[in-house]
Amino acid sequence: MALPLGSGRTRLATLVVVALLAACTGETPGSTVTGPSAPAGATASTSPVESPSGTNALVTRVVDGDTIEVRHRGELLTVRLIGIDTPESVAPDEPVQCFAVQASAYTTERLDGERVRLEFDVERLDPFDRTLAYVWLGDELFNETLVREGYAFVTTFPPNVRYVKPFRAAEREARSADRGVWGRCVRPDACDPAYPDACIPPPPPDLDCSAVDERGFAVLPPDPHTFDGDHNGIGCETG
Repeated sequence: MALPLGSGRTRLATLVVVALLAACTGETPGSTVTGPSAPAGATASTSPVESPSGTNALVTRVVDGDTIEVRHRGELLTVRLIGIDTPESVAPDEPVQCFAVQASAYTTERLDGERVRLEFDVERLDPFDRTLAYVWLGDELFNETLVREGYAFVTTFPPNVRYVKPFRAAEREARSADRGVWGRCVRPDACDPAYPDACIPPPPPDLDCSAVDERGFAVLPPDPHTFDGDHNGIGCETG
């Protein structure tokens, strides 16, 4: 679930989901979705990283594609999945974004009522006091699955970047296969090819690092936004 635009943090996901998506498919709050399984061509996968053992939380409710409620050690927590952003479906006074209903349905079908393991990164809470976590369903890192199956975009907020490399690899796979949101909602010219690790729109307007949340992503010539000031092939290396 996207943060409000007035939060002080301009998200790359906001640029992609709001400014770059093709026209919404007519989904409205409360729309039903038939079959919340992965899009055609998607393949089930597990994370290449080693999973934590056991479980420590019970999913009691799914808010939307990237936000859930869990009971963790006797406490009810609202959990925001780290490193990803699904299209918005429940923001007050905002339209339902393309593929948001499908993403919410998929998360509900996979996680609702399941025992999971929460893994935390450097920061425990976001600015809205939601718990930030990676959600493991057995050996499956569900944050990564949402990206690989085309339900979510990668978003990075240092210092919470433990799995950014596998997340970006999963997004490249989803983009190349036109899975989910990439085949249904993102215009073919939405992502500048100079930035293969992140879906950053070509100019205009000209963007600087303060306008995107990605850090340390690959940059290829001609780097139209000049994110790679020292010409080492990596853009926006610092905050």
